[in-house]
Amino acid sequence: MAAQKYPSPTYIILLLITVTRLISTVGKTSSRKTVSSRELVSVSRDDTVFRNLREDAEALEGVSRDYGNMVRDVPLAVFNPTSVQDIGRLIKLSYDGSVPFKVAARGQGHSTRGQAMAREGVVVDMAGFRERGNGVGIRVSDVDPNNGYYVDVGGEQLWIDVLHATLKHGLAPMSWTDYLYLTVGGTLSNAGISGQTFRYGPQISTVRQMDVITGKGEFVTCSPQTNSELFHAALGGLGQFGIITRARIALAPAPERVKWVRLLYNDFSAFTKDQEQLILMGGRKQNIALDYLEGLLLMHQGPINNWRSSFFPLADHARIISLVTKHSVLYCLEVAKYYDGQNENNVDKELQVLLQGLSYIPGFYYEKDVSYVEFLNRVRSGELKLQSQGLWDVPHPWLNLFIPKSQIKDFDSGVFKNIILKRNITTGPVLVYPMNRHKWDNRMSASIPDEDIFYTVGFLHSSGFDNWKAYDAQNKEILQFCNDSGIKVKQYLPHYRTQEDWTNHFGPKWRTFVERKHQFDPRMILSPGQRIFNN
Repeated sequence: MAAQKYPSPTYIILLLITVTRLISTVGKTSSRKTVSSRELVSVSRDDTVFRNLREDAEALEGVSRDYGNMVRDVPLAVFNPTSVQDIGRLIKLSYDGSVPFKVAARGQGHSTRGQAMAREGVVVDMAGFRERGNGVGIRVSDVDPNNGYYVDVGGEQLWIDVLHATLKHGLAPMSWTDYLYLTVGGTLSNAGISGQTFRYGPQISTVRQMDVITGKGEFVTCSPQTNSELFHAALGGLGQFGIITRARIALAPAPERVKWVRLLYNDFSAFTKDQEQLILMGGRKQNIALDYLEGLLLMHQGPINNWRSSFFPLADHARIISLVTKHSVLYCLEVAKYYDGQNENNVDKELQVLLQGLSYIPGFYYEKDVSYVEFLNRVRSGELKLQSQGLWDVPHPWLNLFIPKSQIKDFDSGVFKNIILKRNITTGPVLVYPMNRHKWDNRMSASIPDEDIFYTVGFLHSSGFDNWKAYDAQNKEILQFCNDSGIKVKQYLPHYRTQEDWTNHFGPKWRTFVERKHQFDPRMILSPGQRIFNN
């Protein structure tokens, strides 16, 4: 006689999701709902899903926090897919259920406000998916007459691995993030920005094709020509329309080395004028142009060098600190020009042409010559140092904003020179640099200011577990100042508490965003941690 089979613990966990939702529903309506025997039979037969679920404390705790370390949301289960099809089965199971459960894809967990969490739902472990080698991987293709060079990359892959894989072919993507230990699917669900964005656009603008699993559990290949609505929805879509399992990313011949320059300013108007001038010089196909431009603040309460990079020579620290003490805030312009053996003899002359006439403080020009990989991976050494000191896995009450060019000076006077200096708690990097709007595709979900040039401002705070709320209060004061002053700010890596805030964030795109949600995830299953449709 065959041994009797009982429901597995993972089956009970998934059933509990349904029951929990049903109980909630009963409390709100007069009619009671029950799970039919037919539904239970169909659910229990999907062994592929259940054998890949974990509900043990270690697994749950591992996905209940993120890089921000300020939010804790515990799911009912963690899903460890062995194939892309497994992810589709999980979502289809939810979609077909009488009461669907929430599903969130988690890569590196580098969000700061719980965006990749799924309270009382299921978290898909994309990091484990990568480590087991079950995904698409990284496949560099020969040149395509229509698309040029490209690489097909699994959504679970890290950008650092994309860099190393493509460099073996003498190629590389053109647009990056400052930190490379992030997943491809994660950054493409937001936008993916860095100092290259002004010239090459955000990372979402370099995507040629994708495979996406929608909120219906459907596997869809999409591009600007085929299933274009899903293609544009998913890019910058905050995970609301599908899980990106493959992206085809444009490549270009990779440079070998980088001229990396920092210039110091004590006048914000001169600083922004020079930044804006530089991002308008040269197009994508012109060599006489910078490849990277960012900016950051130097303040008395923060170190001259920070975890993002150690740049300024030790011998100059005293005079830089003296200058910061005198002016309270200095502005640092950071630029880079790529080169290789073919233009090695001309790069210094080209850089001189680009930087001539700039209004930085005389004598405060700093230059490095580094490899392309060292430049792109510049944040890693700081990360490892902080990890060794136990200072990496701490709260990160970050605030990332997009500010219209016409209002950036008001922001400087009201925030940099007022709120920040008065509170005197900001010690982490504060970034400020401009972008060109025409490098963004307005059909995509990402929301940016309407002006031709806009700035990104990033307050990249690190704090203790006992004082992160002070930084959070500062962030709220900054946002309140923008609201009171009429500064049309938009959050990058957004975090809002009401649907009214989300409506304002997307502006004229909101109606399309909602329509796309109903088209691709009508049961509101995906990415609940964003709190857009489930506040």
